[in-house]
Amino acid sequence: MRYLLFLRVLTVLCVTPPLLWANDALAANATLGAMIPAAPKLGAEAWILIDAATDSVITSHNSDARLPPASLTKLMTAYVTTRELKSGRISADDQVVVSENAWRTGGSRMFLEPGSSASVHDLLSGVIIDSGNDASVALAEHIAGSEGGFVGMMNSTASTLGLINTHFMNSTGLPDPEHYSSARDMATLALKVINEGTTYYPLYAKKTFTWNGIQQSNRNALLWRNSIYDGLKTGHTEAAGYCLVASAQRDGQRLISAVLGASSTRKRAEETEKLMGYGFRFYDTQTYKKGGEVLAQAALWKGKQPSISVGLLDDMTLTLPKNASRKIEMRLAFDGPIEAPITAGTVIGRLDLFDAEHKLGERPLVVLVDAEQGYWWTRWWDTVHLFFTRTIRSWFDETEIA
Repeated sequence: MRYLLFLRVLTVLCVTPPLLWANDALAANATLGAMIPAAPKLGAEAWILIDAATDSVITSHNSDARLPPASLTKLMTAYVTTRELKSGRISADDQVVVSENAWRTGGSRMFLEPGSSASVHDLLSGVIIDSGNDASVALAEHIAGSEGGFVGMMNSTASTLGLINTHFMNSTGLPDPEHYSSARDMATLALKVINEGTTYYPLYAKKTFTWNGIQQSNRNALLWRNSIYDGLKTGHTEAAGYCLVASAQRDGQRLISAVLGASSTRKRAEETEKLMGYGFRFYDTQTYKKGGEVLAQAALWKGKQPSISVGLLDDMTLTLPKNASRKIEMRLAFDGPIEAPITAGTVIGRLDLFDAEHKLGERPLVVLVDAEQGYWWTRWWDTVHLFFTRTIRSWFDETEIA
């Protein structure tokens, strides 16, 4: 009886605010996706398909296996070079004298002559379009003084990008037992190349390049088959098989694929087309909540205003199956009472996206505006209110445990 009386006395003090509180959640219905066929099985050692906007994996197989990447290596050679160009440490017009070491490098070539000069831009074209091993070594020596020094930069960059299944021994992709990468790492690197190399990325779509009177064609056959393809790089050695990292864009959606260990030039292109066709046909990418959009007015304690706007800093964009028929649920979960003072951008919970009980993704929930402390009596009242509310909730929690 005394416990019930105590609760009645506190009713006036502990009126639950008509706004969201710590453990409350908002739910909104949206659509997920209808039944779709299984992803295609490819004739390759490993593969992966990701959406460029969300970095979501649509399908993969053996994607973390450490495999010889062959000339896919040159994605990193070119990436490090373009970063050096952006930093201003080198210029696209710099003239590079071709060493005998670069000239003697075996495998695919740009057909540089020892002692001749070529600009950094031309060498970069030779790496990307011709897959020239001589051009790769020439750039490496120009940037780092030696190919070994440049390889150190490549591995350092790989570590920074989180490419945990990648290690380089040279700038070309020539076989070495300690030279390896994975389909996932190559797709991640390709995404970086696209996002950070806007000035030089168009080189990956060029079909031919002429140097020293010799015109060579880009080995990426997809550039001739369909205009949606705009990169990236092929590779082949006996150990690696036939490899292709590709990117395509259709109706505003960009997909990136990596296929390693196919059996032929034709097969790597066909298997890539299967992946891309599957992704574009059955998946799309949508923004479900906009960054800065007010998702709720949450209760604000000890502030001048009784509530505060909460939402996301960035868009919540997800890659999901098309033709939605199932219901998904968006839930706002708060870490606890929001107390003033507080600044815009402070994380106070999270937004979860569910399909039934399957969690699809989450984003940090933040306050969208600054909030100052209220007057002393407001702070005192809210302090008392929060104390008794927490006390009562703890009693109920103890009762449930008992």
